[in-house]
Amino acid sequence: MNLILNWLTRDGKLLLAARIMRTFGYGFLSVIIAIYLRLLGFDNIQIGLLLGSALVNSVIFTLFASFYADRIGRRRLLIIYASLMSVSGLIFTITDNYFLLILAAFIGTMNVTGSETGAFLTIEQATLPQTIRNKQMMNTAFALYNMVGTFSMSAGILLSGLPSLLQEQIYGLSQIESIKGLFILYTLLGLFVIIIYIMLSRDIEVKQEAKRTIKQTLSPRSKQIVAKLSTLFAVDSFAGGFVIQSVMSLWFFTRFGADLAALSYIFSAANVITALSYIAAAKIADRIGLVNTMVFTHLPSNILLILVAFAPSLQLAVILYLIRMTMSQMDVPTRQSYIVAIVSEDERTAASGLTNVSRNIAQTISPSLFGYIFQSSLSLAAPFVLGGVIKIIYDLALYLNFRNIKPNDELYRKD
Repeated sequence: MNLILNWLTRDGKLLLAARIMRTFGYGFLSVIIAIYLRLLGFDNIQIGLLLGSALVNSVIFTLFASFYADRIGRRRLLIIYASLMSVSGLIFTITDNYFLLILAAFIGTMNVTGSETGAFLTIEQATLPQTIRNKQMMNTAFALYNMVGTFSMSAGILLSGLPSLLQEQIYGLSQIESIKGLFILYTLLGLFVIIIYIMLSRDIEVKQEAKRTIKQTLSPRSKQIVAKLSTLFAVDSFAGGFVIQSVMSLWFFTRFGADLAALSYIFSAANVITALSYIAAAKIADRIGLVNTMVFTHLPSNILLILVAFAPSLQLAVILYLIRMTMSQMDVPTRQSYIVAIVSEDERTAASGLTNVSRNIAQTISPSLFGYIFQSSLSLAAPFVLGGVIKIIYDLALYLNFRNIKPNDELYRKD
């Protein structure tokens, strides 16, 4: 592996190791957390509020990192965030007090969506280019960074079936006690991530003269484009909040009685499919363009989302869900490429930061609304229909507004 990654510095390899550790924990956490809260006796509204608290953390910590990571020090802030990750796992292990669990979700950089969106990404993605010896490997480095995270999360999801196996092997062990073992593991993973970040060198820090923030000025044209994209991406993210992985896990559990072992297989397979779809998305975009790829893969996936909600059996629901996952995330790498390709090079950090924050803010709202809808609606399908319809509206609006705004040939070939 060292020979294969000889174009990456030691710091780059450490960042990959930290991402693998972190996303492994996020994998099983995204499956078990909503079910664990239900087993503790909390209702759907309380569960939705707690999941929303974890997403609020993502917004606040990402904004803080955007403005202050380079001033405080990237390594120092990464260690602080990893410490909070470990503390949150410990709180979930030792108490079932709702207010303390809300606090843990808020401070703990806990990821409940099934894909990492938190503050670690802001710092690591800004740092990664400084760890590449051969700058021609830039795209490969980011592809590798995302791929290892997705595959590690898939492995973590598979581990979420462990509580069911423990119950079979250990007489008298309750579901709640078996799940607590995974929170202990999450705490330990946080400690391992701290150690990895301590090993980072000073080379990851930004040079004093290069320090910049999200307040960078955008040209009038770029401001208009970024504002419109941020609004549209916020709509998509708001709709996506109704079907984050923790919500899907609770839905399969409530609707069909799927146990943690079955859920671990379902979501692990979904993440493997998602990881492979990133490669396919790049190939398709080369042929039909970035906006077309975003829209033409996203539309059918959202129709499938609605169909999943009405599936009469677990088997059919899983089949439709996995088919959906072959397309639903293809807009992620193409969206990122499109953002940096339609603005100038010195505007890319600001454009990426603003669009990411808009997505994170919007996604903090819908899990709480999901709780109310799920609690009061006669149909368990309501949140998925609402999310699917809003996403379809987003796809159509994106196509109508941006089908003629394309990167110039030079930027398109480069990104």
